[in-house]
Amino acid sequence: MAKKNRKTKRTKSAKPQQSNAAKAQSRRAFLQYGIAGAAVLGVGGYFGVTSLQASICEADLTKLGKGTPTIVQIHDPTCPVCNALQRETRKAIRNMDGDRPELLVANIKTLEGSTFAADHGVPNITLLLFDAKGEVQQILRGPQDRADLTPLFEDLMKRHRPRS
Repeated sequence: MAKKNRKTKRTKSAKPQQSNAAKAQSRRAFLQYGIAGAAVLGVGGYFGVTSLQASICEADLTKLGKGTPTIVQIHDPTCPVCNALQRETRKAIRNMDGDRPELLVANIKTLEGSTFAADHGVPNITLLLFDAKGEVQQILRGPQDRADLTPLFEDLMKRHRPRS
């Protein structure tokens, strides 16, 4: 018995055609979401750059002893206790009235930061309070609360006013 060779005619699948009004609405939605997405990325980029600039500024240990009392945190960015201490320190400084000390961060994951910590004989989770001349006035080890830090920082500023 011979097989019959049947050819079936394929037809194009019938796609529903979008109306011009639906296409226009789709383009508007894309543009609205695109604009909103660009705005979100722009705002995120701004805060990212601002944060990076602050981090670079705080890491500049050459500012120490240049006429302003300074707090240097010995910091390990992978340490949750160090990150909590950094938040509390920043909040304590923001809570201050009048002049505020400079905040610097010695990141022990960098050569400069680890050398600084070794030169001062301190581990991470430490705050070093320096006078305007760059001389150590106080060492605070371990976790600290902003309520305890603010009066210490204010006292540092009263005893060691910045040079005018």
